[in-house]
Amino acid sequence: MSGQLKEVRNRIKSVQSTQQITKAMKMVSAAKLRRAQDAIVQMRPYAQKLQEMLSNIVSNTEGEVGGSLATDRGTERVLLIVITSDRGLAGGYNANIIKLAKETINTRYADQNRRGNVTIWNIGKKGYESLAKSNYKVNADFKDIFLNLSFESVQAASEAAVQAFRDKQFDVVELVYSEFKNAATQRFVLERFLPIPKVERQEGLKKADFIFEPAKEELIAELMPKILNTQLFKAILDAHASEHGARMTAMDKASENANELLKTLKISYNRARQAAITTELTEIVSGAAALNG
Repeated sequence: MSGQLKEVRNRIKSVQSTQQITKAMKMVSAAKLRRAQDAIVQMRPYAQKLQEMLSNIVSNTEGEVGGSLATDRGTERVLLIVITSDRGLAGGYNANIIKLAKETINTRYADQNRRGNVTIWNIGKKGYESLAKSNYKVNADFKDIFLNLSFESVQAASEAAVQAFRDKQFDVVELVYSEFKNAATQRFVLERFLPIPKVERQEGLKKADFIFEPAKEELIAELMPKILNTQLFKAILDAHASEHGARMTAMDKASENANELLKTLKISYNRARQAAITTELTEIVSGAAALNG
């Protein structure tokens, strides 16, 4: 009986130690989430407006206003930029992004994948490790961006993707990432990066008449790369905030589960202790009765 009591005590200590770790991780994630949330909330309206403006200009202007970056060349060669995290313990965050990437490849780009024409650029170690094990065609040049998250490091990745599209290494570039809603909610999205998507004009509506200053070609050539850099940076900030929100929620649930487990273990411990006391009392009474007899 004493062995059983010792085992339960050890389990209680182990769960309490784990609970302290999960509570500490929750506090750390909450602090990081505050900064990451502020960054994406400030960035998102600006990035979305720029993206909307660029799509409207490309859609409502005659001629090759977007140059090669707005030219639809089909989907023969595909690049997916998959944004995950470097660390785990974030619930189903990384698994859901990887699942969306695999579903996209196996459904939308199944033929291209069979020919080896689907390439994955990973941002974040978890996605790289998982997709590499699944024998997808992966590239690790930008997987360590989160070690030094800045606009400059993201700009390098964006410019590399744009240059590869211009050189016709890829016909379409898409982003797979998690859009931050709140600490408990993320939306896993597939978003077109290149060619620049055009907005469908509703029937009966007049085409927008833009006034360009300086010249149209010069202005678009200057703005387009900057807007694409901002679009990718926004996606990475979304993913960064989503990661910390998912980890904070996961650690909170883990702490709650530890509480429930502690209650169960304490009940088991008290029952075992009471059984041990009862056994000892029975032995004492039986011994006393034997002596009296």
